[in-house]
Amino acid sequence: MSIFKNGLQYLFIQKNNRFLVQFIRYFFVGGFAFVVDFAALVFFKEVCGLQLIISNTLSFTLGLLVNYFISIFWVFTNSKVKSRRLEFIFFAIIAVVGLGLSDVLLWIFTDYAGICYLTAKTIVSVIVWQWNFLARKYLLFGQSISNKSNENE
Repeated sequence: MSIFKNGLQYLFIQKNNRFLVQFIRYFFVGGFAFVVDFAALVFFKEVCGLQLIISNTLSFTLGLLVNYFISIFWVFTNSKVKSRRLEFIFFAIIAVVGLGLSDVLLWIFTDYAGICYLTAKTIVSVIVWQWNFLARKYLLFGQSISNKSNENE
């Protein structure tokens, strides 16, 4: 039982810069941010009656904020940037690229492929989630791909 407990602590509690641990943690963070994003999308589109791309942009922004705050405290604990303000700006720039990708793909999937916007949002979210993790891991919070020393710090 202690091996299991130690494994869970290693995976979910201890500071860790290993790719797999961060990937698993980011999976949970991304899942939670997705729920916030998805629920907000439905709220803005169905309850507020906003246009799909506007609803998606607003909901994506809420998901971004959730993702940022959980990520800096639990997933990516070593930032390349020492200023939180500058760190958030870089985090947001990566997110803006993700938002652009999200809006364009959502538009293509709904208007040209005829996919329901909720199904399209789910597909798009998986694609953008991968972009966000890799960009944040290697451009903002991690060491370079070629420098694998000190991964356990």
